[in-house]
Amino acid sequence: MVRWAEADDLSGLVSIELAADRLFEQVGIVFPPGTTMIEEVDDPGSVLVEGAPPAGFALVGRVDGNLHLEQLAVHPASMRQGIGGRLMTAVIDHARASGAPAVTLTTYRDVPWNAPWYERHGFSVMSEPEWGPELRALVERERELGIEIAPRVVMRREP
Repeated sequence: MVRWAEADDLSGLVSIELAADRLFEQVGIVFPPGTTMIEEVDDPGSVLVEGAPPAGFALVGRVDGNLHLEQLAVHPASMRQGIGGRLMTAVIDHARASGAPAVTLTTYRDVPWNAPWYERHGFSVMSEPEWGPELRALVERERELGIEIAPRVVMRREP
């Protein structure tokens, strides 16, 4: 069951993000050293989780007035059980309930569990002229952090 995280959940989410990130090594993507995204979160109200203890999470924020999916991670030991799909549904439901016109995200174009997975969940690629100023700054920040190791895309879906 998907729920909003509690403060006690946050520290346990780091291992989920790290384990999920290691899967990218299979496709030649190795992330630069540094803190995980979830380690920088201090508001559990921006994180949806499934399970107790959580097996996956979705970190959301606001970018250009849209709900922005900053991170979706499921522990590899719990993958292929629908957790990612249920988290995605909860994110879309939250966007609808909060009046956000869309859900946006950035992801790897050619990684099977990234852009192709989001396309199956109703997302489509946004061309650069469609990006708002905050989204443009976010993409630039990702580039500065060295995350653009492989081709990335910005995607959008209406709730």
